[in-house]
Amino acid sequence: MQFIVIGHDGEDESALDRRLAARDNHLASCAAGVKSGEHLVGAAMLDAVGKMRGSVMIVDYPSRKELDEWLAKEPYVTGNVWKKIEVIPCKLGPAFEPLFHKN
Repeated sequence: MQFIVIGHDGEDESALDRRLAARDNHLASCAAGVKSGEHLVGAAMLDAVGKMRGSVMIVDYPSRKELDEWLAKEPYVTGNVWKKIEVIPCKLGPAFEPLFHKN
Protein backbone atom coordinates (compact mmCIF):
# COMPACT_ATOMS: atom_id res chain seq x y z
CA MET A 1 0.00 0.00 0.00
CA GLN A 2 1.36 3.39 -0.91
CA PHE A 3 1.36 6.40 1.39
CA ILE A 4 2.32 10.05 1.23
CA VAL A 5 4.24 10.97 4.39
CA ILE A 6 4.59 14.67 5.17
CA GLY A 7 6.90 15.48 8.06
CA HIS A 8 6.76 19.06 9.33
CA ASP A 9 9.87 20.22 11.18
CA GLY A 10 9.64 22.14 14.42
CA GLU A 11 9.67 25.91 14.16
CA ASP A 12 11.94 26.62 17.12
CA GLU A 13 15.47 28.04 16.81
CA SER A 14 17.07 24.58 17.13
CA ALA A 15 14.92 22.91 14.45
CA LEU A 16 17.46 23.18 11.62
CA ASP A 17 20.29 22.03 13.91
CA ARG A 18 18.28 18.88 14.83
CA ARG A 19 17.57 18.22 11.15
CA LEU A 20 21.23 18.55 10.18
CA ALA A 21 22.32 16.34 13.10
CA ALA A 22 19.95 13.55 11.97
CA ARG A 23 20.31 14.10 8.22
CA ASP A 24 23.07 11.59 7.43
CA ASN A 25 21.19 8.82 9.24
CA HIS A 26 17.93 9.86 7.56
CA LEU A 27 19.55 9.76 4.11
CA ALA A 28 21.08 6.33 4.84
CA SER A 29 17.66 5.08 5.95
CA CYS A 30 16.10 6.46 2.77
CA ALA A 31 18.76 4.81 0.60
CA ALA A 32 18.06 1.45 2.27
CA GLY A 33 14.34 2.01 1.71
CA VAL A 34 14.90 2.77 -1.97
CA LYS A 35 16.98 -0.38 -2.34
CA SER A 36 14.24 -2.49 -0.72
CA GLY A 37 11.53 -0.83 -2.85
CA GLU A 38 9.76 0.67 0.17
CA HIS A 39 10.75 4.30 -0.46
CA LEU A 40 9.69 5.54 -3.86
CA VAL A 41 10.43 9.26 -3.77
CA GLY A 42 11.35 11.89 -1.22
CA ALA A 43 12.09 15.59 -1.05
CA ALA A 44 12.88 18.28 1.47
CA MET A 45 10.25 21.00 1.74
CA LEU A 46 11.74 24.49 1.65
CA ASP A 47 10.62 27.83 3.02
CA ALA A 48 10.64 31.09 1.02
CA VAL A 49 14.40 31.54 1.49
CA GLY A 50 15.32 27.93 0.66
CA LYS A 51 15.76 26.65 4.23
CA MET A 52 14.64 23.06 4.82
CA ARG A 53 11.46 22.98 6.90
CA GLY A 54 10.09 19.47 6.40
CA SER A 55 9.96 16.43 4.18
CA VAL A 56 7.57 14.68 1.85
CA MET A 57 7.92 11.05 0.84
CA ILE A 58 5.93 8.49 -1.09
CA VAL A 59 6.49 5.06 0.41
CA ASP A 60 5.19 1.55 -0.23
CA TYR A 61 4.57 -0.72 2.77
CA PRO A 62 2.28 -3.77 3.04
CA SER A 63 0.08 -1.96 5.57
CA ARG A 64 -0.14 1.01 7.91
CA LYS A 65 1.32 -1.22 10.64
CA GLU A 66 4.62 -1.63 8.74
CA LEU A 67 4.64 2.06 7.89
CA ASP A 68 4.29 2.90 11.59
CA GLU A 69 7.12 0.46 12.43
CA TRP A 70 9.38 2.30 9.97
CA LEU A 71 8.33 5.69 11.35
CA ALA A 72 9.18 4.57 14.90
CA LYS A 73 12.80 4.10 13.72
CA GLU A 74 13.02 6.98 11.21
CA PRO A 75 15.92 9.27 12.25
CA TYR A 76 13.86 12.45 11.78
CA VAL A 77 11.31 11.01 14.23
CA THR A 78 13.79 9.67 16.78
CA GLY A 79 15.87 12.86 16.39
CA ASN A 80 12.85 15.02 17.23
CA VAL A 81 12.99 16.77 13.84
CA TRP A 82 9.47 16.09 12.58
CA LYS A 83 7.01 17.66 15.01
CA LYS A 84 3.89 16.89 12.96
CA ILE A 85 3.48 13.91 10.62
CA GLU A 86 0.68 13.51 8.11
CA VAL A 87 0.09 10.11 6.50
CA ILE A 88 -2.20 9.89 3.49
CA PRO A 89 -2.91 6.64 1.63
CA CYS A 90 -2.31 7.06 -2.10
CA LYS A 91 -1.83 5.20 -5.36
CA LEU A 92 0.74 6.22 -7.95
CA GLY A 93 -0.74 6.88 -11.36
CA PRO A 94 -0.20 4.18 -13.98
CA ALA A 95 2.30 6.33 -15.92
CA PHE A 96 4.61 6.40 -12.88
CA GLU A 97 4.40 2.75 -11.79
CA PRO A 98 7.10 1.44 -14.18
CA LEU A 99 9.61 3.67 -12.41
CA PHE A 100 9.04 1.95 -9.07
CA HIS A 101 8.60 -1.77 -9.69
CA LYS A 102 10.14 -3.92 -6.98
CA ASN A 103 12.74 -6.33 -8.32
